[in-house]
Amino acid sequence: MEKWFNVGKIVNTQGIKGEVRVISKTDFPEKRYKTGNVLYLFMPNSSSPIELTVKSHRTHKNFELLSFEGYNNINEVEKFRDGILKVPESQLGTLKEDEFYYHEIIGCLVATTKGEELGKVFEILSPGANDVWVVKGKSGKDLLIPYIHDVVKKVDVKEKVILIDPMEGLLS
Repeated sequence: MEKWFNVGKIVNTQGIKGEVRVISKTDFPEKRYKTGNVLYLFMPNSSSPIELTVKSHRTHKNFELLSFEGYNNINEVEKFRDGILKVPESQLGTLKEDEFYYHEIIGCLVATTKGEELGKVFEILSPGANDVWVVKGKSGKDLLIPYIHDVVKKVDVKEKVILIDPMEGLLS
């Protein structure tokens, strides 16, 4: 059975020429939404995905705007709203050292190099220069951990453990 990974959610249409507005959930939007790539649309209450080939991609505000081959106007793509775009595991490809897929990081236990357990990663933010891993702390407060070499010392996705050396003020 093929394993599927979310790359985005279609939240609306954009204009009248068949573009859709996508909230991206992928680590590599430039790869996933490249012209010619195949994405699979899973609609609520549907058992089989719709295969879509990316015709165009651009970024506008906080959204990825996509159009698909064979869908040229708003009426043809309106029905895609609330659908989830996914790729099969076979399309993931290999990563360089120190690169990880979101699904490998989410759920990892974060601890300091001194052995203090902080909590588990439940979300990843991509605000700019580096990703920020959001950890649900034991106190219930969210901790924001920047994915930079000065802070993140070891990532073991097999054991689901991340070791950090927090800089001053990071955990307060």
